[in-house]
Amino acid sequence: MSEVLPQFPLYIPSKGRAEYMITSKALTEMGVRHSIVVEPQEVQKYKESVARMGLLTRVVELNMDYKKQYNLCDNFGLTKSTGSGPARNFIWDHSISEGYKFHWIMDDNIDGFYRMHRNERIKTKSPSMWRAMEDFVLRYSNVGMAGPNYAMFAFSSRAMPPYITNTRIYSCNLIRNDIPFRWRGRYNEDTILSLDMLKRGWCTIQFNAFLQKKLRTQTIKGGNTDELYKDGTKDKSEMLKREHPDVTEVVWKYQRIHHQVDYTPFKKMKLIRREGLKIQNSVNNYGMKLKKKP
Repeated sequence: MSEVLPQFPLYIPSKGRAEYMITSKALTEMGVRHSIVVEPQEVQKYKESVARMGLLTRVVELNMDYKKQYNLCDNFGLTKSTGSGPARNFIWDHSISEGYKFHWIMDDNIDGFYRMHRNERIKTKSPSMWRAMEDFVLRYSNVGMAGPNYAMFAFSSRAMPPYITNTRIYSCNLIRNDIPFRWRGRYNEDTILSLDMLKRGWCTIQFNAFLQKKLRTQTIKGGNTDELYKDGTKDKSEMLKREHPDVTEVVWKYQRIHHQVDYTPFKKMKLIRREGLKIQNSVNNYGMKLKKKP
């Protein structure tokens, strides 16, 4: 079987990072076409970067009305950066307008993607990883969101399951389009959305079989680093506590304030197989092959 491409569109919301295009480079290396959504004043700059770097990227202009309509979950309005939430909701609707039932949305600072094989993280250039995750999600009727785990959290020192259910999905999300949710919150919108779904009975799937190499927060200029997180992580943690106080605590660790979420109330929720589903009793590697580097 030859490598297969994803069946659902991939989007990247971005701001102030035209000179980097980190995630776009990683996707282009995999041969995956995708869209990057930017504010009107940056469209030309991003198009020039796409052309200069030879990326497989479509630049889409953000409808700025989404900023005015966005639920920021605080009282500061547009006096502070809205974060990427408005662009994320625009992307959700944009994918629906193009006829898709799911869409991928990912941060603009992902430096590569990996397959976990026999407890070893192996960088993959195959586009098949996207289809493998999509097909797995499509086996079930009650999955609202899924995505790959962070490579930094996949440890070679202990066995890890190929996936876990009903936890937060972050930075690289496959989202079902017809569910009654949207992104909200100036901060921590990924955790807020995950909990909104879980509390309404929708399952999530976090893959360990496939991983993303996300650069650490506040390590490159632009995006939320310049405008949103310059004051640290206190506000974002407290916002999550306000929105989901029953499962969230604000704690001090790693020399800064963090949020801590208890996902155990959702662990009893089970994936529901679609009716008539037939699964082959054999391994499908989607055309992916393990090769040694020269």
